Amino acid sequence: MLEVRGLAVAYGRIGAVVNVDLDVAAGEIAALVGANGAGKSSILKAIAGLERPTAGSIRLLGKEIAGWPAHRALAEGIAYVPEGRMIVGTLTVRDNLRLGAFARTGAAPLAAEIERVLAVFPDLRARLDEPGASLSGGQAQMLALARGLMAAPKLILLDEPALGLAPVMARQVFALIRRLKAEGATILLVEQNVAEALALAGRAYVLEGGRIVKAGEASLLARDPGLREAYLGLSRDDEP
Repeated sequence: MLEVRGLAVAYGRIGAVVNVDLDVAAGEIAALVGANGAGKSSILKAIAGLERPTAGSIRLLGKEIAGWPAHRALAEGIAYVPEGRMIVGTLTVRDNLRLGAFARTGAAPLAAEIERVLAVFPDLRARLDEPGASLSGGQAQMLALARGLMAAPKLILLDEPALGLAPVMARQVFALIRRLKAEGATILLVEQNVAEALALAGRAYVLEGGRIVKAGEASLLARDPGLREAYLGLSRDDEP
């Protein structure tokens, strides 16, 4: 589905992403993990067209999309769910959902698409005519995810979906991601809860200083002693 080769992203003279290669297969969740500032969000933004790569190739279903603007990447089938939700608080929940569908072409009627998404996010149904600003943090994250699905995407980029949420709401968000996975969604996930990210993902990439330093099957990386110490808070003597 997604093939990234030699990706580089820079902010002025600062290289945020350096020579990154990664793949996401159709129907798979792949995770990007690493410390804050490692370059995870910059990779997502480059794929989504929000940052222009300084080098490298990004191919979606074999089509080169590196350097495309965000609206064109969205129309091609890439939905980006940003860190911090970024819903429009002055618009109703219904209108926020409609915003997610603005780039669709030749799809089902909008009302039918909203119904399809509400089947996945039933808690939003009772809030459809309320402003986005009235939602709790967890509800706002559900709306951000639902808005992304309104584009009927081929690939979903999730940037820190549980950031700032209470544990009970974070668990709900992770359960929704599992449901999307079960329904065949293709997802590239950035998540600060590394243990949960590795449990959700089929494969994972570990970033340090903008470079991938480890990659492989997520379940195997979860048992890697160095990774467990650095990101899971477990010593080498702890049982996996």
